[in-house]
Formats: sequence, structure tokens, C-alpha cells
Amino acid sequence: MASIQALNGLIQDPSLTEEMKNIVQKVKSGERISTDDALYLYENAELHTVGILANYIREEKNGDKTYFNKNFHIEPTNVCVYSCSFCAYSRLIKNREDGWELTLEEMMDIVRKYDDQPVTEVHFTGGVLPQYDVPFYEELFRRIKKHRPELHIKGLTPVEYHYIFKKEKLSYQEGMERMRAAGLDSMPGGGAEIFDKEIRDKIAGGKCSTQQWLDIHEIWHKMGMKSNATMLYGHIETFAHRVHHLQLLRELQDKTGGFMAFIPLKFRNKNNQMSHVPEVSTVEDLRNYAISRIFLDNFRHIKAYWPMIGRDVAQMSLAFGVNDIDGTIDDTTKIYTMAGAEEQSPSMTTAEIVNTIRLVGRQPIERDTLYNPIKDYTDEVFAEDTQYRGYAIK
Repeated sequence: MASIQALNGLIQDPSLTEEMKNIVQKVKSGERISTDDALYLYENAELHTVGILANYIREEKNGDKTYFNKNFHIEPTNVCVYSCSFCAYSRLIKNREDGWELTLEEMMDIVRKYDDQPVTEVHFTGGVLPQYDVPFYEELFRRIKKHRPELHIKGLTPVEYHYIFKKEKLSYQEGMERMRAAGLDSMPGGGAEIFDKEIRDKIAGGKCSTQQWLDIHEIWHKMGMKSNATMLYGHIETFAHRVHHLQLLRELQDKTGGFMAFIPLKFRNKNNQMSHVPEVSTVEDLRNYAISRIFLDNFRHIKAYWPMIGRDVAQMSLAFGVNDIDGTIDDTTKIYTMAGAEEQSPSMTTAEIVNTIRLVGRQPIERDTLYNPIKDYTDEVFAEDTQYRGYAIK
């Protein structure tokens, strides 16, 4: 593969420092890099260097396969009891003028809208409000499963679960068992933000703590269930804070093996309390994807959430360790569009997402939420998308 050739070429580079040579040799031999190594990469490594290392690992784990799924989002509300300084999405209870609070029936209407479409997943997350409690979500999940049993429900973050379980006077174990019994299939990775306590208190004070976030995922994993993990980067955190965050995720994955994918989430500075903080560059986005891929050796998948960074950067990320670009989604997600994300109407047809992957020489694989392959689109021809004809890489 070209990736091993590039790695061997990197090993011969006379300009590499001894520290960098040591890291390259670890990657080639399949040895885990340390937190000191990761910090060195963040502070010193050039983009092309981490790109070569990450792409090598990506191809060792997944070859050219690049995954996507057919999904849609439901965001019950953007009104929230919390006020995170990085969030452009939420509205406080006392300021609901431009907020929304969907009823159970309105959410079911959204589900029914997709009845004639081959979607495989509905993704729930949003603000935290008292009326969206344990009985509410139990009823919602049960109704979805009754209406469309095969639809995978990926729902709610530890931020939401911590709040509703405390309100219901349930332990995390009891609460997660009730959610699973109601039809919950997996958990998304949101609400992790950054794990360092000082930074977390500044940007997301009042929400569940780092340990509570980790505990809820660990309990879910030990029930035999799967989830994802995220990190909000590019705000007031340091490289050391990122490494600490990744280390806690790697340690939990060593214990449970329950994480499917890691998704770095870029801080966007529009319409929030941190608008004075500049956003990091695309180069830093790609470096962060690559170093995450190198460090998280026990995660099979690294995902680029294309509605947040745009389809062009997501496409570039496929050379920097990323092997999943999420789903076809729809314009139902507003969490990042309200913060100034690249995609203001985040929807891609299957043809668009497949050709985004094919145009950089990767193999597009539709998956279900648990990464079971559904269809290989490598040689698919889309008659309705003539602009792509002649460009598919076989």
C-alpha cells in the first residue's frame, strides 16, 4: 500500500528529531504511543508527518473503506436549563422567544416523514428541560419502536441522562436499564466537551462532570451496548488538555471496548459567549484528526462530522486518519449551523456523499449504526447525478 511506502520514506527523513523517529518506529511496530508522545506531536509535528502516520494506521485498521449511514436528527428543544458559553444553540428558559419545544406527537411526525425512505438511524439530542424526563423518553422510544421496529435509536448524552435520572431519583444503572428496555439502541458521544475540570467549569459549568460522563458510558458498555465519544477542541484548551481528554477515553476503552467511534468537534464562534475566541485553522483541524487517530489505538473508527466542518474539509480528512464521515443527515440538525458551521443546510444525497468519498480514491460503504456493512457503493452509478460521471475512482 502507498501508506507503508510513505511511512518508510518518513523513517528515512534525515530532518526528523530523535523524538519523532521514536514515535514513527512505535507506529510502524504497532506500539502504543504515550501521552508525552502525543503532546510532542501536538507541539512539534508538521501536518504532513502526522498525516502519514495517521493514514498508515487508518489503512491498517480499515483499508480504503470509508463509512457513512442514512440517518436523520431530531432535536426536541433548544431551550435548556444550562448555559454553556460555547453554545450558540441553546436558549435559557427565561428567554424562549426564538426557541422550540417539540411535543411527543411532533417528534413522531418527523419519524413518520421518513417512512418511505431507507434511513437506518434516528439521532436524538438537544437541550435539557424538566418536561423531557424519563417517562417522556420511555414513551417516545417505545412509540418509535412500535411504529418502525428496525429503526436504530441513538439517543441523548450523559448530560441529559444525568439530569433526568437525578430528577427521577434513579441510579445511572437503573436509568440506563429503563432506557434500553424502552428501545434505546446506542448513545451518541456528545456532552464530553473537554474533560479538564478547570476548562470544563469555565465553558460548561453545571453540567455533568467528567467522571459522571465516563461513568454513564461505562455502565452502558457493561450492559453490552455501544456508544461514541467526542472532544470539543479549538477554544481555550491547551494541547495538554486535549491529550488528557484522549487519555481518559483510551483508558475507558481499554476497560470496556464499548466505544465505536471518536468524533473531534470543532469549536465554532458565532452567536455565543465565546465569539471573541478565534477558530482554529483547517490545518489544525487536520492535525487534530491525525493525532487523535495515532493516539486512540483501541478505537476502530475516527469520524469527521461533515455538517460541522463542511464536506470539503471532511473529504480532506480522509487522508488524515478519518474513515467515517457520518450520514446523509437532513436539515433537521441546528446545533452547529447556529454556531456558524460551514454547512447551513446539512443534507447530502447518497450520490453526493458516495462521490465525496470516491473522488479521493476511497471505498464508500454504507453502514448501520453499529458498523455492520449494508452496501458497497464503489461501482454504483447514479443516473440522476450526471455531474459526477467519469470521476468515480474504481
